[in-house]
Amino acid sequence: MTRICVSVCEKTIDALESAAIRASESADIVELRIDCLTRLEDLKPVLNRISCPVILTFRPDEQGGHRVLDHQARKLFWNSAPQTEWWDVESDLALETDWSRIIISHHHFSRVPEDITQIYEQLAATPAHVLKIAVQANDVVDCIPVFQLLDRARSEGRDMIAIAMGNAGLATRILGPSRGAFLTYAALEEENATAPGQITAQKLRSVYNVEQIDRETMICGLAGQPVMHSVSPHMHNAAFRTAGINGVYLPLEVHDVKTFVERMVHPRTREFDWNLRGLSVTAPHKSSVMEFLDWIDPTAQEIGAVNTIVVDDDKLLGFNTDAAGFIEPLLKVIDSLSGLRVAVIGAGGAARAAVWALLRQQATVTLFARDVAKARSLKQVFDVSYEPLSSASFADYDLVINATPLGSGELIEQVPVTAEQLHGASVAYDLVYNPIETRFLQEASKAGCRPVHGLEMLIAQAKNQFELWTGQTPSMNVMSDAAVAALDH
Repeated sequence: MTRICVSVCEKTIDALESAAIRASESADIVELRIDCLTRLEDLKPVLNRISCPVILTFRPDEQGGHRVLDHQARKLFWNSAPQTEWWDVESDLALETDWSRIIISHHHFSRVPEDITQIYEQLAATPAHVLKIAVQANDVVDCIPVFQLLDRARSEGRDMIAIAMGNAGLATRILGPSRGAFLTYAALEEENATAPGQITAQKLRSVYNVEQIDRETMICGLAGQPVMHSVSPHMHNAAFRTAGINGVYLPLEVHDVKTFVERMVHPRTREFDWNLRGLSVTAPHKSSVMEFLDWIDPTAQEIGAVNTIVVDDDKLLGFNTDAAGFIEPLLKVIDSLSGLRVAVIGAGGAARAAVWALLRQQATVTLFARDVAKARSLKQVFDVSYEPLSSASFADYDLVINATPLGSGELIEQVPVTAEQLHGASVAYDLVYNPIETRFLQEASKAGCRPVHGLEMLIAQAKNQFELWTGQTPSMNVMSDAAVAALDH
């Protein structure tokens, strides 16, 4: 059973009641965070308005709560607290109560503690009905001990909530119920999340199809850093749903790619059982991941970057769908690239795929980079000329391509070149897709260039990835609609 618990944290009793009523419309369980109230008041009127089971929580600040509460203050609260389906109580309290409705909990907000197994055993030694451990994940591999605890609790017949908090722990929130978690927590709105990495109940259901996930679900994901801005989960999960495939696609925040592949990905070495079938790979791991794969497609070898991994029995196969995805939108606006003068701004993984594809189309390519050393390295691979970006002018170029991350995420206000530099160029292509209308394309519009949007490349390369993982061709319209809706949101 998949239970979604929406956690509500408000400063006033009226706001708590309003939020709890709205939460009960989308939740299986509502958690009332009483520690968030600035003044404790009678909760019975609020409880009478909630149409689903309730967890009552009175969290001290050292366990992530909003109040400084000593042991005695918490004991006094619980001795007079109203009866609800569940009470969430910290492990240091020994209450004289009905333990069949107690969730006994432990939180760690900086990392996964080394003694997490001992913490589990201490909680399991109590008569509490549900055990709860929530720890901070700083890398996706921090999810491993959380999944292992869920497996252990299940084998021992104990109900458990185990969560890795933070963006790197999102997989535990989405996959937890399918691995036996008693519930998974969600926010009413993401800006009101009560714990790091908490997403809304609506997103759990509509994007990740959490209620349909089981132990047989095919798992794919996006490995990189950062990944939470990506619309790829929206595209691939919509495509899975439309195709009738039991699959889910997750953002996986990976800092150490070697450790990630060894401990979570490779069938011969991974430390827990999950039906991982494929990965998208994004910055900064497209080149560094290659040494940990068993086989690499010749195209990806020539480019020097892998953006797609297929798990095939006990082997990892590497592919590059960026190059084909990059060219496809261009050929819709330019009949032939042969002989055209093309400027590529950047010298990273995206630039490598672009340069390789352009040379295959017999274009004449010049690299422009802030880091001249990286451009020089790329020249040695592809034998293209390069120039410093700082003094670049593109008046003599047919096509200018932004293959840097400037214009997206934390760099959204930055632009690699100005309209003045772009004046005279014919076509401008931004590989950044979020936002759809980037600063680079705005500058290009001022210069009179014809735009090509990065979202078109994203969808084209994602289609190829989906085919590699599933053997089926997804609906491009479904992928496009899902991506645009996510970006609009």
